[in-house]
Amino acid sequence: MLTLADSHVHLDDASFNSDRDTVIERARKAGVALQVIPGVDAASWPRIRALCTPGSGLFPAYGLHPMFMQQHRPEDLAALSTWLSAHRPAAVGEIGLDFYADDYDADGQRGYFRQQLALAREHDLPVILHARAALDEIIATLRRIGGLRGVVHSFAGSPQQAEQLWKLGFHIGIGGPVTYERAQRLRRIVAKMPIEHLLLESDAPDQPLSTHRGERNEPARVAEVLQCVAALREETTQAVAAATTANVKRLFAIA
Repeated sequence: MLTLADSHVHLDDASFNSDRDTVIERARKAGVALQVIPGVDAASWPRIRALCTPGSGLFPAYGLHPMFMQQHRPEDLAALSTWLSAHRPAAVGEIGLDFYADDYDADGQRGYFRQQLALAREHDLPVILHARAALDEIIATLRRIGGLRGVVHSFAGSPQQAEQLWKLGFHIGIGGPVTYERAQRLRRIVAKMPIEHLLLESDAPDQPLSTHRGERNEPARVAEVLQCVAALREETTQAVAAATTANVKRLFAIA
């Protein structure tokens, strides 16, 4: 069986409360042996830490997500620094910028984002980035700060933006959206991009695949994302699985 890694899954989400163990077991049976679970607010960090027991194949990331600004408090940044020191995770995340909604707080998001990038540098950790309607600003911020590494998850930008990211040493996270025929720009990027910058993800419970529209997504379906990516790249599933799993292990320093 191929060994796969889900570089972005919200297993702590309440939608998994009734069958989380079964979901994890289905993922393992599908070959998804490694899963990175990012936090979205301070309340999520203890839940994620409890899930990610040694030997489980589950690895935590802690961060303050830009779509949860109403939950965040300035003191959460100090708490995050303490968490990173006391419970070293695989990454700082999910963090970033989201300028999609009409009522977004741009300045507030920028403050949390920049301070979390500083914490990632201070603790020598990669970052898991959310970038919606804000990718150019995120790239400019990463370039200005420097010394950072990580992944832009659920990438939805242009070929030029993708190239800028991997030239900065960043990875591109690819999940369910690539399985939709209408996602032609994304498919062209995935087909041609350097495989050493490609990560597979589910973003479960969100972003179901084209074959599972309207359903709760699961980490097991990374196996279907793999098949789509391999077909687009005209490579074997074995080659893509080996490369993307190695990328996850290297980026997040996990085994």
